[in-house]
Amino acid sequence: MHSREEQLAAFGRLLDIMDELREKCPWDRKQTFESLRQNTIEETYELASAIIKHDMNDISKELGDVLLHVIFYAKMASETGDFDIADVCNRLCDKLVFRHPHVYGEAAAKNAEEVSHLWEQVKLKEKGGNKTVLSGIPEALPTLVKAYRIQDKVANVGFDWEKREDVWDKVKEEIAEFEEAPSEDELGDVLFALINAARLYKLRPDNALEKTNLKFIRRFNYVEARATEQGKRLQEMTLAEMEALWQEAKLNEREGEE
Repeated sequence: MHSREEQLAAFGRLLDIMDELREKCPWDRKQTFESLRQNTIEETYELASAIIKHDMNDISKELGDVLLHVIFYAKMASETGDFDIADVCNRLCDKLVFRHPHVYGEAAAKNAEEVSHLWEQVKLKEKGGNKTVLSGIPEALPTLVKAYRIQDKVANVGFDWEKREDVWDKVKEEIAEFEEAPSEDELGDVLFALINAARLYKLRPDNALEKTNLKFIRRFNYVEARATEQGKRLQEMTLAEMEALWQEAKLNEREGEE
């Protein structure tokens, strides 16, 4: 690993390169906050994908892409005199110190759960911070993540199940209502209840679903490849034939894990 001096030097090099690109590159010079916004969202999702795959080399690369956007926005703001990268860092440092009174102050927190409860109290007191318990949740969050954050925040102020096992009655109730009268409202209730159960059992629903997405893609690609080897098109195969290849894909995965 690099020393602190080497890390600071690398950060300084990045700032110098950004200055030069903004001056000499027509594409970089043309960018605005609005033009970069969608790219920033895409880069964040690419980082999240690398994390799910636990590809440390890819994580390092994607972190660089996200960091580039942070530097880029700060550079553009410095040109208009609004703020620069030092303001970004100092505001973050001040917030971190303020939100960690158990480290920099007199408050006490013995575990991560107590820290979470403390954070919600601190955020409500923070100047310019959240005015209500749920006001700090970004509107643009993906719905799965937003539901988790809503439930997590209200739980931190005591609005939660007394025992986590109690949530299963609610899950079963919502599934029964959805089965009886399928609709978007009832489906939403089922998903919200399942996400609540996931939170109580310390599982991330967004990570879980993405892992299942990747697993399904991997298995279906296997089915398609095996069908091609047999000289068949999926559209011409029976469901039973495709199911047989699906089970073959699952068996190969299990054998590969042993």
